[in-house]
Amino acid sequence: MRALAKKGFTLSVLIYAILHFIHYFYANSWTEVLLPIAGLFSLAFAFGVLPLRKLQLQTFLTVTAIGVLAATSQNFWQDLASALVQMKSLIALLLIVPMISWVLREEPYIEEIMSFGNKWLNKSQTFYAGLMGMTQIISHFLLFGVVPMMYRFIDSFLKDHKDEAWENYKGTAILRGFALSTMWVISIPSFIFAVGAMDAVLWKSMLLGLGAAIAGTLLSVAFATADEKRYGKDFSAVLTNEIDKAVANSRNAGSWNKDVAEFAFLFISLFGTIFILHEWTGADFLVVIPLVILVWTFLYFLLKRRTGNYAREAAIYYREGVSKQAQQFSILLAAGLLIYALNQSAVGDYVIGAMNYLTGHVPFLNLLFLIPFIVIFLGFIGLGPLPVIVLVTGVLESAVLPFPPELIVLAVTSGSVISIILSPFVMPVIILSSVNGLSGIRNGLRFNLKFAIAFYIMIQVFVQTLLYFWS
Repeated sequence: MRALAKKGFTLSVLIYAILHFIHYFYANSWTEVLLPIAGLFSLAFAFGVLPLRKLQLQTFLTVTAIGVLAATSQNFWQDLASALVQMKSLIALLLIVPMISWVLREEPYIEEIMSFGNKWLNKSQTFYAGLMGMTQIISHFLLFGVVPMMYRFIDSFLKDHKDEAWENYKGTAILRGFALSTMWVISIPSFIFAVGAMDAVLWKSMLLGLGAAIAGTLLSVAFATADEKRYGKDFSAVLTNEIDKAVANSRNAGSWNKDVAEFAFLFISLFGTIFILHEWTGADFLVVIPLVILVWTFLYFLLKRRTGNYAREAAIYYREGVSKQAQQFSILLAAGLLIYALNQSAVGDYVIGAMNYLTGHVPFLNLLFLIPFIVIFLGFIGLGPLPVIVLVTGVLESAVLPFPPELIVLAVTSGSVISIILSPFVMPVIILSSVNGLSGIRNGLRFNLKFAIAFYIMIQVFVQTLLYFWS
């Protein structure tokens, strides 16, 4: 029965994504009818694929949404159909983005980058910053899949060093690096959705987010240096020795590294094409990104003359990969139902009204101080960064806020950063705990609480200063 549900889920999600693209370019009545039907089947089959313990959140969101629609809707079935297509762009994006990881598996790009950067990475501080930076770059390709991949890479690099001091060093660099990527990386669905929902200017949002990520990286290096002293370790000596071994084993001798140059070209070609096509066609980023990835991935394997590998990866992804995303796809569909229902009712206005009441009675307080705490709270009840951003910005976009939209995006994504590094109930921390053997409480709260507090203060100083000059 579950095998049949997996096949049904895979087929219905693929149809949902294809219909989304057809409807975007050639909107007509039959795609308007079939899209919500495909969404409904996707959600229903997901309930057949997943065990009960992984269905609690979706069930709560769906039941709440249906209850709100039943109480407030003038045309229940029409509103339900509209609600089922709220997340069509995000689901199509999430369905296609994992294809980028097929490229990374073809060559040892990351190992060669580490070897190439040996002159800059032989100190604990620069290695830590480099590891965070690399995590943010690779997150363009792998999303939160970068967490286990980077951990396995760095753990094999430092295979003889597994005490708490080293696990703190490795784990915080990777987790914080991925968290900071949600503030500026264009292929991170939560970031691009927030930009679209707030009608923000993309390059401004990316620039602000990148600046915050760089500042967050420097702040994290300072905390890592303090932890190194607290543990009484000399990480630099160990790292220098391990990097020398990596250089000796590199397949690229001399100052020119073919794999690093190829990776740089791949990165620029992918994201450069996305920006160029968006500017040229005016198409939505959530539509441009997946279509470019489809063509770019195929061209990579074609030019490498490895179309057999492409076919094998595609077959594996169809048989196993799509159904493995049943949890996040179903959460998104359920979150879309709730967002539509809340926007149709007055609940969102009540939330904004309550925050306005609070800020009106506390001197110097405004909504940008409070927005991150909503995201953090939702993270601690089990909502991951994407559904949290979807829910929060879904409510905020229906309100009239007296702030530049780029600052709202920055405030929301800063809350996402803190939620990712602290909550033991979100996927990045759960995945990190599964690969390093430490508890979610230790990987999250224990290792990152002080950094999270300092990061919140730093971002708020930045946001409030910008708000002062912006207005």
